[in-house]
Amino acid sequence: MPSDFEAQLRAVSLRVTRPRLAVLAALRDHSHVDTDTVIALVRADQPTVSHQAVYDVLRALTDAGLVRRIQPAGAIARYESRVGDNHHHVVCRSCGAIADVDCAVGHAPCLTASDDHGFAVDEAEVVYWGTCPGCATERNSQ
Repeated sequence: MPSDFEAQLRAVSLRVTRPRLAVLAALRDHSHVDTDTVIALVRADQPTVSHQAVYDVLRALTDAGLVRRIQPAGAIARYESRVGDNHHHVVCRSCGAIADVDCAVGHAPCLTASDDHGFAVDEAEVVYWGTCPGCATERNSQ
C-alpha cells in the first residue's frame, strides 16, 4: 500500500524517490526549518544523500506546491509542509523562532485587499514580528 507521501508525489506527477520521501518526512516532523537542517534530518536516515539532491528536492516540491518556502525579511529561507491554506507567520525578532498564524477571521479574509489595483489576488503573505515568550522572559529576568 502506497504511503501518503507517495500519493502526494504521484498526484503532482513527481516520481517517488527516497530523497523526496525523506524530505517530506523531515518537513512533516519539523516545521519552519532551513536547508541545512533539512539536509541533516535527511542524512540521519540516508547518509549518502548529497546537499545538491536535497536542494533539488526542495525546489521540486516547492514548485509542485507540496512544500512552502518562506523567507521573512533579513532571515534565511525556511521550509514547511503546511500548504494550501494561506496561513501566516509570527517571527521573534530576538531568536528568529517562527510559528504559524491562521487567518484572523473567516476564510482567508486577507485575500480581500482594500484596493487590489485590478489584480486577481490568490495569495497573501503576512508576517507578524515580535518577541517570543522565551525571549520575553529572558529579557524581563535581566
